[in-house]
Amino acid sequence: MPWQRLRAKPTRLVVGLVSGTSVDGIDAALVEVSGDPLSPSLRLLGFREAPFSAEVRQAIFAAFRPETSGVDHLCRLNYALGHLFADAALNVIRQCGLTPADVDLIGFAGQTVYHIPDPEDVLGITTGSTLQLGEAAVVAERTRIPVVGELYTRDVAAGGKGAPLSPFGDYVMFRGLNKPVAVHNIGGIANVTAFAAGAAPEEVIGFDTGPGNMVIDAMVRYVTGGNQQYDRDGALAAAGVVHDGLLSELMEDPYFSAPPPKATGRERYGEQYARHVLERARAYGVGGADLVATVTALTAASIALNYERFVLPRVAVSEIILAGGGAYNPTLRRFIQERLPGLAVRTFEDYGYSSKAREAIAFALIANATVAGVPNNLPSVTGAQRPVVLGKLVPA
Repeated sequence: MPWQRLRAKPTRLVVGLVSGTSVDGIDAALVEVSGDPLSPSLRLLGFREAPFSAEVRQAIFAAFRPETSGVDHLCRLNYALGHLFADAALNVIRQCGLTPADVDLIGFAGQTVYHIPDPEDVLGITTGSTLQLGEAAVVAERTRIPVVGELYTRDVAAGGKGAPLSPFGDYVMFRGLNKPVAVHNIGGIANVTAFAAGAAPEEVIGFDTGPGNMVIDAMVRYVTGGNQQYDRDGALAAAGVVHDGLLSELMEDPYFSAPPPKATGRERYGEQYARHVLERARAYGVGGADLVATVTALTAASIALNYERFVLPRVAVSEIILAGGGAYNPTLRRFIQERLPGLAVRTFEDYGYSSKAREAIAFALIANATVAGVPNNLPSVTGAQRPVVLGKLVPA
């Protein structure tokens, strides 16, 4: 379908795909979107999780490490992930009882393997950079559906951090509440979106507050010898005791107190950081459930610090709407509530959505705005020099 005809459709069926910093799989959401891209009528038709196999996870983790991310590995992985994204899209469409011919658009950013948003000198050129794998042309070829891909790159080209992008989705989804809103996604990295009632797009604030589940997951793998990949229901953290000394030292990380705009990822809080945490934990004699409790408290404390310094002075929110895998961790929710006692802690489910589907829905909304020609990068969030339309269009 020509882009002009797609743009003219009053209602679109859009698949949003996301593979986040936790590298646990691909989330796929099929949504029906109609009306103004900045305040649409939105209906979630289906959501599906496609977990990565151990082999795929190993290949992606190898791409994170410079010593194992040869150009041949990246080249092959880019196309292989394209096929996995295509599979995820086709499966959620099938789950909803539809065919690819019924669907208008797919939006996805790919799997981030390296993110260097702060400008550096390269060949005499000062530039930021970011790299996501998952070839959009493969998705378009496999599904025969138009694709909006590579969503991060245009914002970086415009001088932004390239992330987080999902605040645009939060703004579109919740601006109709007509009250101050704070949405906090706790995936591998934790990020916040906040805006006042009646806020214009340029008044939205959003940034990465620090690690979400990434460090917790790493410590769970360590203390269980790899038998658990994450802290199911927060049980390990609930059985442990937070070590105040270790927590205080970890909270000295300058990222937490740096003012926004800011974005971070696995290059800061990945394997190297996990090794640092383990080294400091051994020095304090902290292990087992106490270690998991302490890094869970680290996520909560870093979130609370950022609210106290950078969110609440600007937006008088009375509640936090949690999304992402962390929303299903009752111990983490309790730690957040204890550190922000004046705020109610709720989840996407309280508003009729799925906490797990939040980012996939956001990428569907971003793609919908791209096709309509509506800027969707929120410079107030990313620090870009101007509003731009994100993504690269790949025809069916």
